[in-house]
Amino acid sequence: MDLRQFRYFVAIVEAKSFSKAALNLRIAQPALSLHVRNMEADLGIALLSRTPQGVLPTDAGVLLLTRARKIIADFEDAKQAVREFETEAAGEVRIGLPGTIAEMLSVPLILQTRERYPKIRLKVAEAMSGFVLEWLYNGRVDLGLLYLPVDERGLKSSPMLVEHLCLFAPVIPIPGWEPPAGGVVAFADLVRLPLVLPGIGHGLRALIDAEMDRIGLELSTVIEVDSYNAIKDLVGRGFGYSILPVNAIKREAEAGLLRRWQINEPPFSRTVHLVHPVNRVPRKAALAVEEICREVLRELVESGRWRTR
Repeated sequence: MDLRQFRYFVAIVEAKSFSKAALNLRIAQPALSLHVRNMEADLGIALLSRTPQGVLPTDAGVLLLTRARKIIADFEDAKQAVREFETEAAGEVRIGLPGTIAEMLSVPLILQTRERYPKIRLKVAEAMSGFVLEWLYNGRVDLGLLYLPVDERGLKSSPMLVEHLCLFAPVIPIPGWEPPAGGVVAFADLVRLPLVLPGIGHGLRALIDAEMDRIGLELSTVIEVDSYNAIKDLVGRGFGYSILPVNAIKREAEAGLLRRWQINEPPFSRTVHLVHPVNRVPRKAALAVEEICREVLRELVESGRWRTR
């Protein structure tokens, strides 16, 4: 089989008709039918079936369709990468970011990209880490930042920075729940506190639950909500304590609206990873944005705007 046969096969499935596909491809229908017969003979299995709904792929054809589309896309990516080698980086680049990272990174990344590569159209998509990971798997974004390492299904990650997490509460103590003494708490101290946390399946909640499992304790969660803003609002109203990244409550803490404690037994943190696909040739524009992303992250940390390391 060759790339042309893959293109013909995809065209037939998308048109659900040999005659329509032949018209779209501008080749004779008998020649198109011959290519399919040769593919089926080469593979030893039927790939297409004529039905009242049109020409549809068999189970084997569905499998081939997925692989054929990927091969064609990889081939086009390779051609585009070679064409761009001696030209200025240009085109659309999509990056997926969790909300807390988007809040810190989006604006400086967009500004730096526009200044250095005016022909690049940067699109920032914001969602929870699970959605960003799925976008990376499906090729809907070119880059992503996640709170977990990834080394599977054609993706590769690099650790970028470590973000500290803290316990926080309203300034006015919650009746019946005395705040921890001093500015430091142990993780085991959290079990006696009423907590407002993200729900099961959220990346931060998974990290918290994993640490509790490790030390053999259970949290006393009273409210579950995935929105960081909603968590801060509920804590501010006295419904409980919570655990979030230091940067997520930085403004409220500095304004005297919230109190916070460092969790240091053990030190509690999470790592931000830069994730990109390795199963296709990266475009010049995507490589340029990845380089700028690394530089902006370094600047945010060194300037103190992102309290991390």
